[in-house]
Amino acid sequence: MGSYSELLKTQGVARIIAAQLTARFPFGMLSLAFLLHVEQQTGSYGAAGLVLAATSIGQAIAGPFTSRLMGRFGMRPVLIITLVVCVTGVVAIGVLPLTIPLYMAVGFVAGLATPPVQPAVRTIYPKMVNSRQLTPLFSLDASAQEIIWVVGPVVTTFVSTQIGTVWGILLAALMMVVGGAWFIASPELGRVRIPRSKRRLGVVLTRPPVLLATVVGFLLIGACAAIEAGVVAVFGHDGAEAGIVLAIFSIGSLAGGLFLGHVPIGPWSTARRMFIVFAGTALAAFVMDFWWLSITLFIAGIGIAPALAVLFAIVSSSVKFSDTAEAYGWVGTGQLIGAALGSALAGFLIDGYGAQGAFWAATGLAFFGFLVPALARKWHPDLRGRDASPIPDTAPVPMQPS
Repeated sequence: MGSYSELLKTQGVARIIAAQLTARFPFGMLSLAFLLHVEQQTGSYGAAGLVLAATSIGQAIAGPFTSRLMGRFGMRPVLIITLVVCVTGVVAIGVLPLTIPLYMAVGFVAGLATPPVQPAVRTIYPKMVNSRQLTPLFSLDASAQEIIWVVGPVVTTFVSTQIGTVWGILLAALMMVVGGAWFIASPELGRVRIPRSKRRLGVVLTRPPVLLATVVGFLLIGACAAIEAGVVAVFGHDGAEAGIVLAIFSIGSLAGGLFLGHVPIGPWSTARRMFIVFAGTALAAFVMDFWWLSITLFIAGIGIAPALAVLFAIVSSSVKFSDTAEAYGWVGTGQLIGAALGSALAGFLIDGYGAQGAFWAATGLAFFGFLVPALARKWHPDLRGRDASPIPDTAPVPMQPS
């Protein structure tokens, strides 16, 4: 724990972590908030799944594209414009009486305008700490990210079930404004300039570690989203049990991130962490009981933050600094699509087979999340004894004639 306290004492680190966490927190709320709201308005989890799918398509287009724009126009202009458009779309879904096609259209626009906070902050990190501190910083960030993906749905569940689904969406929009403004005002955004990438859009995905991190992130967050939808379906919209179970899920992830964050990263690291997620999720699918789900999902949670920390580190160590924003844009897109499509898949299976169907979906996604890095371990960087800093950009050195 000493390295974490040392990190937080480094100038600006605690502030930038808190700011980006607040800015990104609403995106851990919105998938479930949209699912609950649209299901309540239409009476169908399947219809809600279509809205989430449309949102995910917008996010898929936005992630790497807006990340590259930050290298051309600067971080702040891109973040401000996307924030305004995204908040407008989110509020519209919450307060306007829309048909399913209009819900899908507005969701697509909101997804397209998702602010590229994650690529921005992960590009800034290597410029704030030394190479020895970078891997622990990714671990700390991954633990904090679990507040987004796991605690966010807990907040959404409580607000949407106890007050109303409209208020769950509006709370997410308010946090988006507050967090986005705080992050945009951070001094580090003015100190770090992302170099303009010389490569075509998408070429960074030919780097095997980037592709591996994108695919595994998609599967991992998709499994989490399916679990969240399944827990809500088990306990219904009116009780506190769903929020409690999801809180226990998040405690497992936070504990795993803090206690496993220092384990050296080798070729099997991602597969081992994903196996923990798969094992806990598979056990959870057997019994739809409060205590059983609490115990098994705590086990599953232990692998989440450590797996994400490894994914961040292998991306950082495998690309040039000018490509880091786009690389993290693809990884973030994979996670956001996973969150939306995991919820959508769970919604259809809940309609057809009941709450247990969501856990079947989560188990399948988590299994592939283990299988992919196990089979692709030769693509996985071995960072034991190495730091996770990006590859420096080089430029021609002018030579004087002798």
